[in-house]
Amino acid sequence: MATALSRRFSGNNQGLSDPLDSPVKDKPEKEDNIIGRSPSDLGYLSVKFPSRLLSADGGSPSKLSPNENGFSVDSSLRNRQRLTLLLLRMSLVVIVILALTGSFWWTITITSSSRGHIYHSYRRLQEQLVSDLWDIGELSLGPSKLKEVELCSEEFENFVPCYNTSETLDSDSVENERLCSYGMRQNCLVLPPVNYKIPLRWPTGRDVIWVANVKITAQEVLSSGSLTKRMMMLDEEQISFRSASMMFDGVEDYSHQIAEMLGLRNESNFIQVGVRTILDIGCGYGSFGAHLFSKELLTMCVASYEASGSQVQLTLERGLPAMIGSIMTNQLPYPSLSYDMVHCAWCGVDWDKKDGLYLLEVDRVLRPGGYFVWTSPLTNARSKENQKRWNFVRDLAVNLCWELLNQQDETVVWKKTNKRGCYYARKPGALPPICSKGNDAESSYYRPLQNCIGGTRSRRWIAIGDRPTWPSSTKLNANDLQLLGLHSEDLADDSAHWNTIVRDYWSLLSPVIFSDHPKRPGDEDPSPPYNMVRNVLDMNARFGGFNSALLDTKKSVWVMNVVPVNGPDYLPLILDRGFVGVLHDWCEAFPSYPRTYDMVHADGLLTLGTRKNRRCTMLDLFVEIDRLLRPEGWLIVRDTAALIESTRSLTARLKWDARIMEIESNNEEKLLVCQKPFMKRT
Repeated sequence: MATALSRRFSGNNQGLSDPLDSPVKDKPEKEDNIIGRSPSDLGYLSVKFPSRLLSADGGSPSKLSPNENGFSVDSSLRNRQRLTLLLLRMSLVVIVILALTGSFWWTITITSSSRGHIYHSYRRLQEQLVSDLWDIGELSLGPSKLKEVELCSEEFENFVPCYNTSETLDSDSVENERLCSYGMRQNCLVLPPVNYKIPLRWPTGRDVIWVANVKITAQEVLSSGSLTKRMMMLDEEQISFRSASMMFDGVEDYSHQIAEMLGLRNESNFIQVGVRTILDIGCGYGSFGAHLFSKELLTMCVASYEASGSQVQLTLERGLPAMIGSIMTNQLPYPSLSYDMVHCAWCGVDWDKKDGLYLLEVDRVLRPGGYFVWTSPLTNARSKENQKRWNFVRDLAVNLCWELLNQQDETVVWKKTNKRGCYYARKPGALPPICSKGNDAESSYYRPLQNCIGGTRSRRWIAIGDRPTWPSSTKLNANDLQLLGLHSEDLADDSAHWNTIVRDYWSLLSPVIFSDHPKRPGDEDPSPPYNMVRNVLDMNARFGGFNSALLDTKKSVWVMNVVPVNGPDYLPLILDRGFVGVLHDWCEAFPSYPRTYDMVHADGLLTLGTRKNRRCTMLDLFVEIDRLLRPEGWLIVRDTAALIESTRSLTARLKWDARIMEIESNNEEKLLVCQKPFMKRT
């Protein structure tokens, strides 16, 4: 290449007609300078040379002036080039101005429907980007990251993150206190015990459970102190809560006694005085709630974490609402004014401790006009010490504006005041004080206990007798909705939306999941109202529409409505409708034991996660779902098509049987339907 270029510029250039020959006589030393140039210099010349092929005026000779390199430059040509560049720049400016003007005019003439279309298109692009980035992130970690999730060791069979960890067991704080952090989550799949069996269908499963499914010993059954615990009858494989037993009759008589103390004929009349939801603290094994369920009363069992013989685990195994919770250090994850009745029968809480701090939490979650029922030997104390403790509780109840309705044997019933003015009518300096505005939060997520009277500033301060009774409460009136910042149309549209969705679920998934007449291979057809789905967890409940639609279709289920802490807080609305629910951060473990839900439902939860700064991954979320699901349990995820598609690799890693299904009425969303396999330890 260098040789060819040298030849082109060397010698006398005979036979070549160079249009750039100068009228000035060439100097030999200039030629020598050219011949002696390096290949890189010649490359430079080869670039510059063609630019000089331009003639000045239609090929007429131009005035040339030698430059320092020995080449002649046309000064008039330079002027024309500058003029051309100037014109090009001006044209470009005009084009940009016209483009911006047209874009502005086009923008202001867009119709509202077009704007909505553009917004949804933007959302789809954004969600597709999130999905693509997720897939890229997974792939970038290599094949080792995409392998199946490992199985937990046998010691994790009843593992509950945030509770049975070294941090909680070795701490100097309250025993089994809830302590959550990202590092406490498990990175493996929890397997069931060796002899685990699929729970019996409801309602048989309410009264009979398999011994191997729960962590309890015969000695723990026989040594149990409470009425509801002693109501169990243990045989080789089963624990029975038999309705024909004398102990069951004792629970029925006990419930009847409470009704009479409220001035009612029997427990069936609880709804007439505004009682629908009951918080049962230290619930035994749920027999009180099991009996009241037949009266259309919904009882939420709350008890501390127990390494074995767990009240919560057995209650959930029976198909009844329950969750791990304690009022020893933190507020419960419920808003103020949440329950119509709080019940404590031999629950083990010393209400006189810490200056009555625990009783203040009861007052916070109890609605105006609600009832606190306490059964304890302390209420019928004989010794001076116990009498002193009983007097403290009784005096504190007076300062809380509770009315002592009745006392029979060891059971006492108080009624919370309907009127806020009662607190201001107390003697000056009366304790406990009313919470300041800063300490009286509407909703609580494990906040420290407050040594003051909470809930008095809430806009939801409405006596239970003035609220719509069940089942009318599911609709809520316009005034109640206005207190929550909503309109009647909002709830009506949500209800219609979910009724349609549940019908679609039925048509898509029956008879496998939702059928009232489910049948496993080899089983005989069961009779109604047997149902293989009983405990349902809704991970993003919003208004509780899924819960309402299931009840409208007469399904024998109960739903734990979860409101994520990173989304809109509609938990007060859910509880006011007569359902049960809880606030929760899904980057933390849910307060329940493994294998406690037949179905987990998540609508829009993945989208919600993409809008906030996440502290956890999607794999963390799905591993937690696997922990909560029973073997052969179901997961239904409804979300945008892009996010649903991104879950394909996760379901394979968890060994789930999964299918992605189209939704005819909505092209932007898809369903992910998964079943957890029944894996046994080998």
